Amino acid sequence: MRSYLKHYIGGQWVESQGGTRHDVIDPATERPCTEITLGTPADVDAAVAAARTAFDSFSRTSVDERVALLEAVLAEYKNRAGDLAEAIATEMGCPISMAKTAQVGTGIGHLTAAIAALKEFKFEETINTSLVVHEPIGVVALITPWNWPLNQITAKVAPALAAGNTMILKPSEEAPSCAVIFAEIMDKARVPAGVFNLVNGNGPGVGTALAQHPGIDMVSFTGSTRAGILVAKNAADTVKRVHQELGGKSPSVVLDSADLNRAVPGTLMSVLLNSGQSCIAPARLLVPKAREAEAIAIATQVMNATTTGDPQAEGRHIGPVVNKAQWDKIQGLITKGLAEGAKLETGGPGRPDGVDSGYYVKPTLFSGVTNDMTIAREEIFGPVVTIIPYEDEEDAVRIANDTDYGLSAVVFGDAEGVKRVAPRLRAGMVYINGGQPDSSVPFGGYKQSGNGREYGKFGLAEFMEVKSLVGALA
Repeated sequence: MRSYLKHYIGGQWVESQGGTRHDVIDPATERPCTEITLGTPADVDAAVAAARTAFDSFSRTSVDERVALLEAVLAEYKNRAGDLAEAIATEMGCPISMAKTAQVGTGIGHLTAAIAALKEFKFEETINTSLVVHEPIGVVALITPWNWPLNQITAKVAPALAAGNTMILKPSEEAPSCAVIFAEIMDKARVPAGVFNLVNGNGPGVGTALAQHPGIDMVSFTGSTRAGILVAKNAADTVKRVHQELGGKSPSVVLDSADLNRAVPGTLMSVLLNSGQSCIAPARLLVPKAREAEAIAIATQVMNATTTGDPQAEGRHIGPVVNKAQWDKIQGLITKGLAEGAKLETGGPGRPDGVDSGYYVKPTLFSGVTNDMTIAREEIFGPVVTIIPYEDEEDAVRIANDTDYGLSAVVFGDAEGVKRVAPRLRAGMVYINGGQPDSSVPFGGYKQSGNGREYGKFGLAEFMEVKSLVGALA
């Protein structure tokens, strides 16, 4: 079992001040695989003090110095890619083949995009006789989830560092090892002491202490909408900036002009990837009513061909979901779908046939779903897809937008149909014919999916203040 009982504060691995030991459970075996220490407000105080001390000098480093630092981090990150992938496969159940490629690859993408953005960013702008400048915001708290752990860590650390900030990272206690390895990467890359700090912990303890701390200037949070609301409330008394990337219930709008043999599998694979544990998963599949039977047949075939298996084994199978609480939630929502009258095409409650341990979920497909059903309203975060028929394009747009969320959407169809529909979807990102995420374009949502944007130059700007030097050029 891995043992990571210390926090990384002020460039040193230090003992917790009053923390408690916590076992991380391997979701494939239901047995402990890692032990960490859940930190305390005293640990947060120490990390904030180290970050505030480091900010004075690091905030005044040059662009070239920060580019060189990020390049050193990227090089060391690549050196540790195998360790990072193995940690993710073990702690959150992502199959090792995907962990090596998509999971670890997102970190390379964000570090590379941040370097490019930093090189090109305009830190000064002349307006009339005044100078407008961008400056680092200060000490930032970075609170990240377990589902794409390196994606969220690097999407925050890279731009925060590029902007000249100092930071405290609190990763999820469900998948902390890759964050600890990332701290080792930062140390090996010679990131100055106090610029990057890691305090392990849970939300009620370390998360709350970070959000409330008067010495922190900004909180960047990724997680559920429920938890994001609590972070914002805890941060309100100190009027710090709160940047949030929250939940989603994304639609995939398949227009009548679309090729169903491309659109349906494309949608389902985006959900099945990572066992459905992606905030942008297009789990609501909207199809023309006249083509519903055809879509169901294709979708059923795809779901039945999807197997579950050991995360440590190479292959194209999907792994378990992250923990028992998540498994129980998914089982409850599947049961709710049946109770509310949705038709189960394949999958359903319980573990896959022949599996008696591990938090594995059957790839599950519902048809006959209406958008007022619980399974169409709530984020399931599992390998569950709902097929919702629509009458015409107006109906499709109405259903797609009829959600509390607005993180992403997908549209499949010909150029004219996409041109009509995509601009009308109330989402921060619209993927055209299954387009792939890009680390240089803005990522973030409308409505209860959050505020602010990450990735590339947009993420860099989020971590800076804007100052007007009025009359400086008169």
